[in-house]
Amino acid sequence: MKGIGAGSIIRRKKDGGHECVTDEVAIEEPLEIRIQGRAVATTMRTPGNDEELAAGFLFSESIVRTRADLKKVSAVNDNVIDVELAADVKFSPVPAERFGTITSSCGLCGKASIEFIRQRFPLIDFAADPTRITETILLELPDRLRRGQGNFARTGGIHAAGIFDTSGQLIVVREDIGRHNAVDKAIGRAFLDGLLPLNRHVLVVSGRSSFEIVQKALAAGLPIVAAVSAPSSLAINFARECGQTLIGFLRPPTFNVYSHIERVAF
Repeated sequence: MKGIGAGSIIRRKKDGGHECVTDEVAIEEPLEIRIQGRAVATTMRTPGNDEELAAGFLFSESIVRTRADLKKVSAVNDNVIDVELAADVKFSPVPAERFGTITSSCGLCGKASIEFIRQRFPLIDFAADPTRITETILLELPDRLRRGQGNFARTGGIHAAGIFDTSGQLIVVREDIGRHNAVDKAIGRAFLDGLLPLNRHVLVVSGRSSFEIVQKALAAGLPIVAAVSAPSSLAINFARECGQTLIGFLRPPTFNVYSHIERVAF
């Protein structure tokens, strides 16, 4: 399966003995994203769904805003994706080069400022769009996400991001060794399918919720972000300021709500 590698290892057993077994691991390789032949970013990712990853990344960085902005996405080779923009899309390659190399763990560490993001994506207003999710359905989402994590079941070392509607129906789930890449792949799929904005949907991630995950959710119009682990302080503050509901430690039967509790129907 693409994205999974296997090799022989020595395992120490509970009884103190040792055995030689085959172990499967998630592959981590660089992906260079180009726009019309010019490299703009390199991310460390798990191979697979690379076109979605490129589309989601470019959308979350407001380089493309609509499906019509993206004329063509082509694989140059296994580790290079080239994107052709529509003729009327204005793109300045110099600012895009700020991205540099994005690791599988940190996301966009070179982001110039939070204000840069706020200026490009509208805040989410509950009064204008009162999307809510029931407590019962929210508690079901981690298990539904886990059932879609085929590679995690095999490796134990890969993140997942799932987009659900508020009735709990899974729209798309994607896996990657980088949590922000998994989000880009999921949002990229929705972008390519013309489903954005996702204003009546929920993003669920298998790890912690960091600033870049909440930012990408804002770009896609996602009003609710839930994670099975902890949020960062920056993620909490950003969600509060941008009108998003941020949920952490979603481990049934418990969870924490860090911002905009009005979207959870208790």
